[in-house]
Amino acid sequence: MSDKIKLYALSTCRHCKHVKRILAECGAKYDCADVDKLPKEEVAPLMEELKKISLGCSFPTIVIGDRVIVGCKEDEIKEALGT
Repeated sequence: MSDKIKLYALSTCRHCKHVKRILAECGAKYDCADVDKLPKEEVAPLMEELKKISLGCSFPTIVIGDRVIVGCKEDEIKEALGT
């Protein structure tokens, strides 16, 4: 399993919540940025980072190692985690 996992999410998004459950069920440790809960001054830089990673601003976006998965794609997430 990759040791570097980053999740870009919205706290109110049902797809984002599902991805968090998938990661928890797989025992994955990850860093999560709930964009809607960030201080206003941190949102723009994070969105620029997200645009570079996924060529857009879609949630959820998961970075597992060097793999980027946009959306709640359980099979892809588990494959990337090696579970």
